[in-house]
Amino acid sequence: MHHFKMKIINTQVMVLVGLVLLVSCNKKTKNPVSQSSNNLIEVKIDSLLLLLTMEEKVDLCHAQSKFSTKGVDRLGIPELWMADGPHGVRAEISWDSWKYAGWTNDSITAFPALTCLASTFNPKLAEAYGFSLGEEARFRNKDVLLGPGVNIYRTPFNGRNFEYMGEDPFLAATMAVPYIKGIQKNGVAACVKHFALNNQEHQRHFVNVNVSDRALHEIYLPAFKAAVQDANVWALMGAYNKFREQYTTHHELLTKTILKGDWEYDGVVISDWGSTHNTDEAAINGLDIEMGTGTDGLSSSTKNHYDHYFLANPFLAKLKSGEIPERVLDDKVRRILRLRYRTNLSKNRPLGRANNAEHHEVARKVATEGIVLLKNKDNLFPIKDQEGLTIAIIGENATRSMTAAGGSSELKPKFEISPLEGIRTRFKKATVLHTMGYESGPSQYSRVYPPTLDQDSLKTEAIQLAKKADIVLFVGGLNKSHKQDCEGDDRQQFGLPFGQGDLILAISEVNQNLGLLLLTGNAIDMPWLNEVKGLMQTWYLGSMSGQAIADVISGDISPSGKLPFSFPKKLEDNGAHSFGIASYPGVDMTQHYKEDILVGYRWHDTKNIEPLYAFGYGLSYTSFDLDNIQSDKKIYSQNDTVKITCDVTNTGDLEGSEVVQVYVGKTNSKVERATKELKGFSKVKLKKGEKKSVIISLDISKLAYYDESKSDWNLETGDYEIYVGNASNNISGYMVVTVQ
Repeated sequence: MHHFKMKIINTQVMVLVGLVLLVSCNKKTKNPVSQSSNNLIEVKIDSLLLLLTMEEKVDLCHAQSKFSTKGVDRLGIPELWMADGPHGVRAEISWDSWKYAGWTNDSITAFPALTCLASTFNPKLAEAYGFSLGEEARFRNKDVLLGPGVNIYRTPFNGRNFEYMGEDPFLAATMAVPYIKGIQKNGVAACVKHFALNNQEHQRHFVNVNVSDRALHEIYLPAFKAAVQDANVWALMGAYNKFREQYTTHHELLTKTILKGDWEYDGVVISDWGSTHNTDEAAINGLDIEMGTGTDGLSSSTKNHYDHYFLANPFLAKLKSGEIPERVLDDKVRRILRLRYRTNLSKNRPLGRANNAEHHEVARKVATEGIVLLKNKDNLFPIKDQEGLTIAIIGENATRSMTAAGGSSELKPKFEISPLEGIRTRFKKATVLHTMGYESGPSQYSRVYPPTLDQDSLKTEAIQLAKKADIVLFVGGLNKSHKQDCEGDDRQQFGLPFGQGDLILAISEVNQNLGLLLLTGNAIDMPWLNEVKGLMQTWYLGSMSGQAIADVISGDISPSGKLPFSFPKKLEDNGAHSFGIASYPGVDMTQHYKEDILVGYRWHDTKNIEPLYAFGYGLSYTSFDLDNIQSDKKIYSQNDTVKITCDVTNTGDLEGSEVVQVYVGKTNSKVERATKELKGFSKVKLKKGEKKSVIISLDISKLAYYDESKSDWNLETGDYEIYVGNASNNISGYMVVTVQ
């Protein structure tokens, strides 16, 4: 006891000395207050490291329940509480099982899925989304929110694509950074996931991914890098899969060398639930907090089962034996304490809010800006509300909850306005009728239950209703059930399930005024496309789904969403699928990313394969001209910034928004390159007849490629082609600039 008191006294002296030095240093260097605050936190962490026992330190490194880790009461270190997910704060989970706790005060606002956010091409809206979500997490006393997901859309079969931000690394990075900053303004840590190469759900716990260093750095890591270096994200989650035969959650190259070494990441690395496999690798290769390992009560009744985690008693034993040096533990604890000071030990932490009007408005705005109009033959949309008009709403997704199921992104919103409810509320003069048309069965995460209704009867009733209507809106697509848009496994077919394709064709035979509202997080096959006049990609829109859909189909808001991934005409046109099963889903638990850097539109452009709908594509109820496109000069040094100017004119009859997209390519490169790559964009809102000038800046250094011969970035000199348009395949202007 005497020695322990002396240790406290010595620590207090050290803290005082540190504070004196800190004040002196700040007076000399005139460091900003934020730097002073950061330095003070590091001094406090130093003092706590001296006071913590080895056992207490280890306890900080692993779970104590499904979604929490221990604190240290005697030192005032609080528990750390986490929550799913990227689209809203998940309902409260029981302490030691995956059952819901049954709370009555854990309802929240469900925000649109991240595919929808990406399709807005609006970083300011991403910040508002993140801030609102962070407020709701803070209201629920959460310290870490497990999102955003920034894995790249590689195949339309990935069950979890709806949680991610599309196929382009620049778009994903640009939208993720403000989202993360918005969350963290509330004293809640964003946790970017899943690091890395978690691009399919099928066999996710076992599949071994092989990809080139160049594709790794150019395609699959940029959004994570931006989260670390541009957003200063406080937490990061590992992935389930292997990369080059090593599990990614504790990977020597990914986690230790790149993340914590090259990128100088100062936050925590958290395992995905059950993605830890080895004490030595977890300790040495940079995992800080272990969650959800298999000894957590699911299949074991061992007393104090959390003590048997890889970073629990086995870790402690190796530390005490000297097999693992204590500095490894101290680095983890330093990061964990830093996370505490950023969240639940912060003195400037706001209280948070939930289910308020402002959050609902943000959710509605994201939804309306994210809806993508893909086809509008004969101006089927917008639909005018008028007496005598009969609208038939056909489809299960018109009433089905799209916040339920889906895996860890499942939500418990205070309310969810269905498409049918939203349309009926908006269209008060018209007659709005509904029938299911098909049934898919109950939503489930790990099982698929068969439909309970007679499918032939549902189809017959839908056709009869379609005959009576002036306009038919088919509300279909996928849902959040197992083997659709859902965590745990991938889709099994490219076409629409549950007989929807045949039903669409049958309806088109009796009513040609047919429009489709697709609720999906993935591209689908469309053999029926020529038989429909209108097509909207409406994603999963959360609490305000029905109101947002009604806003757009009524014309109250002109659609402005752009596709964040390509829709191939057939599955084999997708780069990952063009190489057969060795590329997806893999053979003998190993897959090779044979399309390499040519993901998504890069594949379509470079291989001259026309997509059904291109990346960046999206129609409007008005029209735009892009002209007077030019760069500020023609020759640039390697440290310059290119300024691209473009005049955008609304030439139609309605207010609307257009997204100006800038792509860059390089012919005569010494390495293979995509024809063009997105390097900048700007969304501009214009009244009827209005004209605005848009400036988009491109950092020349961002034109570099990853040079595998020296394991670093390499900027080639010479000519670069700059393309400006409103989709990857719709270019309005082209120019050549030279880098010397």
